[in-house]
Amino acid sequence: MTRSQKPSVFQIGRVWDDGTAVVVSGWGLGLCLAACACHRHPAAGTLAIAEDQAAGLLGLVSHREGCDCCEPWTADELTAIVRDLELVAGLDASEPLAG
Repeated sequence: MTRSQKPSVFQIGRVWDDGTAVVVSGWGLGLCLAACACHRHPAAGTLAIAEDQAAGLLGLVSHREGCDCCEPWTADELTAIVRDLELVAGLDASEPLAG
């Protein structure tokens, strides 16, 4: 298995395939581990999400040509995140939370 850097995820959304496109909605992405300036708009300093419905990819817009600090999430990876969170949410804790 090859691992690569991805944008951080701070909000979980939905993923579904409508037969013609893979739709990802409601996801919140932040900077990748490299946190390089390529993802920040040169004037406004904001981040923008780049979505490729045909390929099922969700990542960040890069404002610097040739920057490869991270790669977008695939629909399969996002679906796995949702699945894993649902599994964890369904677990019963045998001990109470520390408080």
